[in-house]
Amino acid sequence: MTDHSILIPILIQLTTALVLLFMWNRIHLQRRASVIGNAIGLAYAIYLFQKVYNQGILVTQGGGWEAPYGITFAADLFSASMILIASASGFAVSIFAAGSMSKRRSMFVFFPIFHFLLMGIIGSFLAGDLFNLYVWFELIIIASFGLITFGGGKRQLEGALKYVTLNLLASILFITGIAFLYGLTGTLNMADLALKTAEVENKNLLTITALFFFVGLGIKTAVFPLYFWLPASYHTPLSAISAIFGGLLTKVGVYTMLRIFSLFFLPDPFVSNVITVVAIFTLIAGAMGAMIQNDLRKLFSWLIVCHIGFMIAGLGMYTTIAIAGAVFYLFHDIIVKTNLFMISGLIHRITGSFKLKKLGGFYAHYPSKTLLIAIPLFSLVGIPPLSGFWPKLLLINGGLDTESYWLIASILVASFITLFAIGKVWIEVFWKKGATVTPKKHFVTFGELRYIHKVGFVLPIAALGAISLFLAFGAGWVFTVSEQIARELMNPESYIEAILNQNN
Repeated sequence: MTDHSILIPILIQLTTALVLLFMWNRIHLQRRASVIGNAIGLAYAIYLFQKVYNQGILVTQGGGWEAPYGITFAADLFSASMILIASASGFAVSIFAAGSMSKRRSMFVFFPIFHFLLMGIIGSFLAGDLFNLYVWFELIIIASFGLITFGGGKRQLEGALKYVTLNLLASILFITGIAFLYGLTGTLNMADLALKTAEVENKNLLTITALFFFVGLGIKTAVFPLYFWLPASYHTPLSAISAIFGGLLTKVGVYTMLRIFSLFFLPDPFVSNVITVVAIFTLIAGAMGAMIQNDLRKLFSWLIVCHIGFMIAGLGMYTTIAIAGAVFYLFHDIIVKTNLFMISGLIHRITGSFKLKKLGGFYAHYPSKTLLIAIPLFSLVGIPPLSGFWPKLLLINGGLDTESYWLIASILVASFITLFAIGKVWIEVFWKKGATVTPKKHFVTFGELRYIHKVGFVLPIAALGAISLFLAFGAGWVFTVSEQIARELMNPESYIEAILNQNN
């Protein structure tokens, strides 16, 4: 069904960013405009999700050119769900940034760049051709590089150099894979590629192309052994920036893997085995890295790496139940990781430190805040019936169906190590006695924060905690959506027909 309104989420972020550029020195107006823009974006994302859920796939062509010649934008249930989750995450971070970021730091054009980043993320979810997707990726890299260097500290610049170097390499590999596909098929439209790659006679060359895409997207996604840039960079910027990075950036790569591998390259036993082996090593390497960390944000960064393994494990198994588990875990992980980095910012604001050994006594001083923080922490672990439990159960069921026993073992090991790492955080920060929760002079306690700062810190953490609880106690409905997405990914006929025949 042709519907040009699917471009509105992109236009909302673009308009907000441009408006913010005209508020150069009016920081208070920038904060309000950013929150309002993201609130409008979230409201429309809810509407778009409902529309796609009820009516099916929506498509539009840039410039009025029919597919496969035009620039295609498509909103199916998967992309609409990702836009909704990303909009919720972006809205929470905008409130957190408005309440936590000082006027001096806000002067560095944080808010406009933030909205350009969200525009790139949403655009990548709607992209219906590979070159358009590549352009959105480049916008994400440019905006994220601006944010990761925000403030210009030495540590940030070191992390930014690693971040941009590896991501530029990933872009080169990704565009090389696009060139191979274009040479093999003569098209870049995803729906058209799905038909023409099935007719390619040289399957070995198609497999090599798949590996180019996997390595390129693997760098962006931070899979083993291409992950080292992430824990070296994600802990360096401000907590509001780390929150949007940790919640969304690597998940764009996961989304793209699920989308294009299901359309072009799977089922292929060799490619599936490569993905499965990489998933096992990603799970174990990320978990082991988290286990030895003493810095709160470094620990969360390593857990990002670890939990990427859960999502690509579902792709490697490539069954309906496994893909549904990967999609469910993707939704859960975006919300929880965004929340955890905001929580680290809250703890730092109160105590003045990210170091576990310097923290302690948080529960004794702030019991209500501790209970609020417990929701994402234990959701991350996957304690039943919280949101992290259900997708792991689906992935284990998928492993049993495919007899992937090594993968099941790695999922269990990674889960137990995650429990150990979060248990260490809980003991060191919340239960351990300590006087270090008394803030330094340039930090303020919750009781001393003004009303707007209370809202800025507590509201986004509570809101994302509520979404985590919804994913947990509404798991039946979330599984229904995830299973439908999995069936559409594995059987993309409706996606192909909607794009190539929308003018018929």
